Amino acid sequence: MGFEELASLRDELVKQAAANKSVQGQKKIVEKSPIKKTGKADALVAIIGLLQKKFPLAFPKKPAAKLPLKIGIHKDILAHADQLGTDKNQLRTALKAWCWGHRYWDCLTEDAVRVDLQGMPAGQVTKADAEQASKLKAERRKQPEAIDAVTTEEA
Repeated sequence: MGFEELASLRDELVKQAAANKSVQGQKKIVEKSPIKKTGKADALVAIIGLLQKKFPLAFPKKPAAKLPLKIGIHKDILAHADQLGTDKNQLRTALKAWCWGHRYWDCLTEDAVRVDLQGMPAGQVTKADAEQASKLKAERRKQPEAIDAVTTEEA
């Protein structure tokens, strides 16, 4: 192979690499566009993001700790469904996801102040609520152990 053939081969490879980069760049643009997310998890994250923007004092972003929400806050949130531009069932699911985890259960300590959508005090966490949160955390901790026990029995 002569130098001219190598130079033309190099030029062709450079063109192919540039074409591949532009195609990959277009794919990334399409993936990042907020047109419509299809997965349930993506939809939940999007709705929780809406709640955090609309009601930042009730739904703080990480790393801030979650706050105990007012009893019956779902009714207040559902009243805002049209403003948020989302379905009431999606809002219920997002609220359940927000309240069903360690970060939320950790904030449910006895006599902690519950907040409404504007972050104003709206009651206190009762002893029964705090105990229930502790039980839920303990049960969740036991689940991996139970799964490990089943896995080792099968092996």
